Amino acid sequence: MRYIGSKVNLLEEIENFIKENINDNSSVFTDLFSGTGSVAEYFKKDYEVNSNDFLYFSYVLQQAKVVNNSVPEFKGLKQLGIEEPVYYLENAEFDIDESYFITKNYSPYNQSERMYLSIENASRIDFIRQCINKWKAESLITELEYFYLLAVLIEAVPYVSNISGTYGAYLKHWDKRALGKLTLEPINVTNNSKKNSAYNMDSNELVKTLRGDILYIDTPYNSRQYITNYHLLETIALYDYPEVYGKTGLRPYENQKSKFCSKKEVYSAYDNLIKNARHRHIIISYSTDGILSIDEITEILLKHGVSTTFNLKKIPYRKYKSKHEQESNELFELLFYVQKDIPTILDEEKPFDLFSINDIEVEGINESANSDYISVVDGQHSSVAVLEKPITKPVKPVKIEKYKKIAYVKSPLNYVGGKFKLLNQIIPLFPERINTFVDLFAGGLNVGINVNANKIVANDINTFVVDVLNAMKNNSEQEILGHIKKRINEFNLSKENEEGFKAFRDVYNKNKNALDLYTLVCYSFNYQFRFNNNLEYNNPFGRNRSQFSPALEKKLIEFINTIQNKNVEIYNNEFQNIDFSQLTPEDLVYCDPPYLITTGSYNDGNRGFKDWDLKQEQKLLQILDELNSNGIRFALSNVLVHKGKKNELLIEWSKKYNVHHLNYNYSNSSHNTSKGESDEVLITNY
Repeated sequence: MRYIGSKVNLLEEIENFIKENINDNSSVFTDLFSGTGSVAEYFKKDYEVNSNDFLYFSYVLQQAKVVNNSVPEFKGLKQLGIEEPVYYLENAEFDIDESYFITKNYSPYNQSERMYLSIENASRIDFIRQCINKWKAESLITELEYFYLLAVLIEAVPYVSNISGTYGAYLKHWDKRALGKLTLEPINVTNNSKKNSAYNMDSNELVKTLRGDILYIDTPYNSRQYITNYHLLETIALYDYPEVYGKTGLRPYENQKSKFCSKKEVYSAYDNLIKNARHRHIIISYSTDGILSIDEITEILLKHGVSTTFNLKKIPYRKYKSKHEQESNELFELLFYVQKDIPTILDEEKPFDLFSINDIEVEGINESANSDYISVVDGQHSSVAVLEKPITKPVKPVKIEKYKKIAYVKSPLNYVGGKFKLLNQIIPLFPERINTFVDLFAGGLNVGINVNANKIVANDINTFVVDVLNAMKNNSEQEILGHIKKRINEFNLSKENEEGFKAFRDVYNKNKNALDLYTLVCYSFNYQFRFNNNLEYNNPFGRNRSQFSPALEKKLIEFINTIQNKNVEIYNNEFQNIDFSQLTPEDLVYCDPPYLITTGSYNDGNRGFKDWDLKQEQKLLQILDELNSNGIRFALSNVLVHKGKKNELLIEWSKKYNVHHLNYNYSNSSHNTSKGESDEVLITNY
């Protein structure tokens, strides 16, 4: 793909520059401004790679080529008889529909003036986008399969686009290439057997929370905003039907302007980027044709790095022919290097944290640089650690008043991450008066079912959980119990009959009946609710332990009566798709998302449902900030620390609100949490 500032021709130069300056055991490489991903993809052979870009179409490419370690198998589509999805998308027949956004806006369809694409190719793009969206919505493809197919499409579009290089303008006459047929080429994927990551974030925010060894920075050089030059690829990737405007059909981009393209803001943006970097080795690509001068970049690097390690390499680069006279006859591509005085990537098992390491003596504080560094010594070895803020005493936990035990209603689903055992600490922290209670990540509904509110809105992304909750809400007690007991007799289910359990599990995986699922859970290991990546229930038999006992039946009846007597509405949506516009200050939004720093199976992305990553976390926190700005109350359950890991993003964000440290089963609920313990919190804005 043709891309402004592409480093395809400089990859070997960059690699040699790394070898010249870095000779330690660096293992994690971060490409902070990935673009088309040529650098991230190239260094995937040597490192675990993090890639990031503010443009969504770039994020799609990174998901397919960096995060992905193999060409997807598309098992769900093969069951439908679609053996080669790429071939199918390229050749299947279709009729142009009124919903074909690209066709209507970027081709000469119905006398439109824009000539970015031929009608044939534009309509094929619309067909492909709608097709893979439909497959994803119906769970026929996984998240990575979705990104792979979308990346295949994005890489194909420039080869049939009627442009001179970017989408800043279209040609007035048809280029021969643009009249050819859109051809999809499968993407080759490098397997480095590592857990690579991709982000779609503001680089200056991401760099504060992301740790690694080598940080590669390739910002825009000049005032040309990338979003305006690649707006069509962004629209194809998002397929969000934007209100386009102008002769070229630009999408709104006010929120996607880069500070690195602004003469007024670029120096400050660069300075903050290097200051907040949590990587030991910094490498920058730039150009003598850029907004910043060599002296300005050097000044920033020497300010925040170890001056004796600074290195600059100039690579002669032939500039494209231009009608404008250049200030200099020679143009150079620049490579900068500096080392920051911090450790190599922190060991996840032994995080280098002032308040969580045992037997570490603070030797002294570097008073310069706003006390961002401390020297520490453990016996014979000394090193330096970076602090997010100046040293302060550990935050004391908020003491929760002891409440008398209340007989809370328990969900019939033993859902991972359920909050039943914490209800006596969480619910007393809710407001006394709640009109509408939104349980945004309801799970088994342990929290929502016990809240005193005029209306309870329960939402979860897991279709099967929602189906069970709806079955409990919409069927009578007699119908539900009758169905369960009929299945128990039909398959002779018991604590010992594993063959009957397996036969019943096979039946459920074919018919997906919600009451069958609940019955199946009752005889499963630990009563757990688990699916594989093919959306098949795969929890093993609970031999000698699990059964539909009289006690379980009693709890089920209590739940059925409660959910049917309360005003409960149940939804199955991704959290960001919920409409909050009708909420008032009398309402409360409660969030119990997957925890970013834990490793539960519900958020690993391998169970047929969307995984929870830094991008998802950032999106949720932004929504909560917006609710706060609109005067809507919220409460967020999460952990700040877990088994030695810290959620730096959440800790920083939570400073704006009230943090209640819960103490159930935790010997120490302050920030002074040692390895193996967790700091479970409820964060509120009221």
